[in-house]
Amino acid sequence: MLFNEQILICVVDQWQSDCYPINNEDPPVLRLMKICGAIVFCLVLCAGADAKAMTKSNGTKHHSAGTARVAAKVKGHAGGSRHGRGARPTLAVRRTRYQEHFSASSYADNLTLGDVTEGEDPVVRAAAIEALGNMNGTAIAINPANGRILAMVNQKLALSRGAEPCSTIKLTVALAALEEGIVRRDTPVNLGGHYHLTLTEALAHSNNLYFETLGRSLGFERVKHYANEFGLGELAGYHIQGEQLGTYPDEELPAALGGVGRMCSFGEGVSMTPLQLGALVSAIANGGTLYYLQHPETTEDIATFEPKVKRTLDIAPLIPEISVGMEAAVDYGTARSLRANFNQFPVMGKTGTCSNNGTRFGWFGSYADTPNGRIVTVIFLEGGRPTFGPKAAELTGQFYRALWDKSYFLQKQQPVVEATPVVATK
Repeated sequence: MLFNEQILICVVDQWQSDCYPINNEDPPVLRLMKICGAIVFCLVLCAGADAKAMTKSNGTKHHSAGTARVAAKVKGHAGGSRHGRGARPTLAVRRTRYQEHFSASSYADNLTLGDVTEGEDPVVRAAAIEALGNMNGTAIAINPANGRILAMVNQKLALSRGAEPCSTIKLTVALAALEEGIVRRDTPVNLGGHYHLTLTEALAHSNNLYFETLGRSLGFERVKHYANEFGLGELAGYHIQGEQLGTYPDEELPAALGGVGRMCSFGEGVSMTPLQLGALVSAIANGGTLYYLQHPETTEDIATFEPKVKRTLDIAPLIPEISVGMEAAVDYGTARSLRANFNQFPVMGKTGTCSNNGTRFGWFGSYADTPNGRIVTVIFLEGGRPTFGPKAAELTGQFYRALWDKSYFLQKQQPVVEATPVVATK
């Protein structure tokens, strides 16, 4: 497993160690600017000491394609230098570049083949198809007020057993840490040296180290308890034909593979389906009701639709704490690509990028405050280098743009027959 959400540039000398985050979901030019800035900082730091720079390359399996790792270390030389001044600091700069190779394609044809569409909203479905284009993935739109799936494009993939959730797992970890009182949204968490980060910024920039720290503070048992409570490890749909189960492991990941920290930073060892993520984000959007998702297949199903509650989550007080970070991700963080296509109303979401066995995954789960109420969207992509979380966010912006251009949000929606939700048993 290769993780892509976070790399660090570290400047280390004999007095201190400071880490500056660079996110692989930043555009390549921005990443290059950050790397160059760190290198310049190192050179200025040691210029007064007559530093000598040495550069070498070395491959590693821990960093994503197109990223670099630079470390500067001040070394002392023994006292008999030709200047007779004893220990003298020198600068060593290590640059690591790892090229990840992908065997899967990011593009596919006939994505909608076999989809059951009679019970879907045709305008929403058309917008989702337009946004997805020929990207190998699935797009799902949900009404969080009742759990109805408005559109599900590429149902074969949407109903599959899913994939590692990548950094979208951070939503469940954030809610768990908030519920346990470990942090609030503005609590500075020490990540080593003088480097501190708050929950809001950690969600915005998808900081792996921050959520590894939270995971170790919570411990595996509590992490698993909350993940299960939020719907991971369970079927998300109610009698949706063909839905497969995403699983949550019963045992902690071995320490050699990163333990509970790695499980909390990008979901190592976890399998999550697009429907599971959609149900979780819907619960955040509606104030804490975890609905069974339902996919009407006929007009009769629409006419007789009745919401089915799986359980009520006690997260209403926590939602303001987490939603700020989700909105920050869209405004200036890893999901800011969404704003290239759409900025008419607020969108709150979380990206995810990781890879496994030659296939890269790109996730984006979000909800939007539209003039007609909230709508939840999940886009999940599979493929190679063009596939990653910010791309899924970009496509989500295209989805909202397509609906906006069709005046969807200005239309008065027909009222749904509001039956009293029932707690469903399966």
